Amino acid sequence: MPTLIRMPAVAAGATEVVLAEWPVAESDAFVAHQTYAVIETDKAMVELEAEGDGVLVRTLVPAGAKVEVGDPIALVAAPGERVNDIDAALASLGVGRADQHEFPIRRELPEDPPPATEPATGPRACTAEGRRVFASPLARRMARDAGLDATALVGTGPGGRVVRRDVEVAIAARHGVPAPAATSAEAASAAVPGDTGTTEIPHSRLRRAVAARLTQSKQEAPHFYVSGTARVDRLLTVRREVEAATGTKVSVNDLVVRAVGRAHELVPELNVTWTEDAVVQHRRVDVGIAVATERGLMTPVVTDVTGRSLLDLSHVVRDLATRAASGGLRQHELEGGTVAVSNLGMFGVEEFSAIINPPHASILAVGAAREEAVVVDGALEVGTVMRFVLSVDHRPVDGVAAGRWMQAFLRLVEHPAGILA
Repeated sequence: MPTLIRMPAVAAGATEVVLAEWPVAESDAFVAHQTYAVIETDKAMVELEAEGDGVLVRTLVPAGAKVEVGDPIALVAAPGERVNDIDAALASLGVGRADQHEFPIRRELPEDPPPATEPATGPRACTAEGRRVFASPLARRMARDAGLDATALVGTGPGGRVVRRDVEVAIAARHGVPAPAATSAEAASAAVPGDTGTTEIPHSRLRRAVAARLTQSKQEAPHFYVSGTARVDRLLTVRREVEAATGTKVSVNDLVVRAVGRAHELVPELNVTWTEDAVVQHRRVDVGIAVATERGLMTPVVTDVTGRSLLDLSHVVRDLATRAASGGLRQHELEGGTVAVSNLGMFGVEEFSAIINPPHASILAVGAAREEAVVVDGALEVGTVMRFVLSVDHRPVDGVAAGRWMQAFLRLVEHPAGILA
């Protein structure tokens, strides 16, 4: 007897997600733990893995469509099982047209091309000549939103795959204007003849989610700030020595993240989160890393910061940042943690304050390392300094605890042997 696959709750609090892609085609077999669908939440791409072997009899939702949690998305059968009447099987499971919202059940496998008036939204669309056209989920969604037929576009991606830029060019050509420069990975925006020179860039799902969370944070979490300046000459020396000894690149930010973890161990009052019923004390130190991407700001979480070696920590940070930029993070990699690190030092920013990322209790803003005149034993000398600002949620953390944390953190940065311990 075939069974239904329903959209699982892939993210806490999410009631609707986007079914981005079907890696397994209709009538194809799959094995246990194989990815059969890719889901896009507000923050991450989530791969749905099969619990056992089977055959994907029919997909009930096209790629790129929004789906509510709990809705049926596919009909699957056991290996070797024949389903002669797919519609009857769906009806016996309580799935009919009313359950498909705007997505009617297809009567046959998609061997014929879709009507010319409808954009192709599947992972493998066909032209009228029968040529298969591959397109990324983002490109398919952009084409659909713009009323374009993805099968009519010329793909410039690997293997002729239609990518975002191809859709942007097509939209610009339709309006008779030059192709727009690459901007956001979530939306192409085309200038309209006769406008005043402004361009509207539609919000991505991620940007909407981040905006809502940070607005909520500023409204609900009473922020206060503690700042400090540290001389980092020894820290930079340790970094160079580690790189020379191991042949592995280690960033200043890696050392800062490690110092944050150690400071949280030394002042555990900061390693907390706030709930309506209690302040939750955490034993392990997990630290979020703010990463700017084309889709918007993401904060993947490095788990067990003090339990890792410095080289392992550095590898994890690079991996998370790379996959954040490409949209390859898993949902669980964006959850948890009590503190985050936001570093704008690479842009020459000396000092700034960051907004706490809920449910974290704090976030550390990191400025640039700059040579300045410092006083040592009453005499001036040149030293390299960095400025740090810790934004703290006053509900679970008192000012004295935050002050002791900053004291411990600055001591670790200036005497980095404690970071490596």
